[in-house]
Amino acid sequence: MELRVHDLAVARGGITVLEGLSFSLGAGAALVLRGPNGVGKTTLLRTLAGLQPAVAGRLSLEPEEMAYAAHADGIKAVLTVEENLRFWAAVSGQGAVEAALGAMNLADLRHRRAAHLSAGQKRRLGLARLLVTGRKLWLLDEPTVSLDAASVVLFGQVVRQHLAAGGAALMASHVDLGIGEAAVLDLAPYRATRSAVQAGGFDEAFV
Repeated sequence: MELRVHDLAVARGGITVLEGLSFSLGAGAALVLRGPNGVGKTTLLRTLAGLQPAVAGRLSLEPEEMAYAAHADGIKAVLTVEENLRFWAAVSGQGAVEAALGAMNLADLRHRRAAHLSAGQKRRLGLARLLVTGRKLWLLDEPTVSLDAASVVLFGQVVRQHLAAGGAALMASHVDLGIGEAAVLDLAPYRATRSAVQAGGFDEAFV
C-alpha cells in the first residue's frame, strides 16, 4: 500500500487553493499536514477521500482504500456506541468491534446512545470507527479536537498500532499529536499563487 500524489491541484468553492503538490506515503508511515488557516488542509483531505474532484494531478489509490475522519464524527445519534461501530463494520465488511471499543476506552459506554455522549466521547467514537473499516490509509482532519490529555495518548497508541500493522496515516493538525515519528509536510509553499486575488473579500482588500 502506497499513496503517491503527483502534481496535484485542489480547489475550494471553485478557487484553486493548492497546486503542484507531490508526495508519497507508504505502509507504516505517518505524515502530518501543516500550514496556516485556509491553506487547504481540509480541502486536500476531502479530495483524497473522493468527496470532491481534483483540479489537476494524479493519485495512486482509490477512495475505497481510505478511511476519512472529518470534523464531523460520522456517528448516528440514535444508535448506541456499540451499534454505531457495528453499523460501520457492516458497511465496510470488517469487524473488530470489541477491539475498537477497548482501544478508545469505550467499552463502559457501549450501551449509551451517541446523542448522550460528551464532545470528547463522540470524538473517541468517531476515531474508533476507523478501526472497524479495515482500510489501510487513514485520513484524519484535526483528530484530537475535543480530546483530553489521556484520550490524546490513546489516539497516539491506536495510530502506532495501525502503522505497525502496515497501515498509514495522513493527518491535518495545528497541534502536536504526540506522534514524534510522523513526518511533516508544510502546505504553505504549494498555495496557489492567484488564490488570494481570486478569493476577493477581505483578503483582496489587504493586498
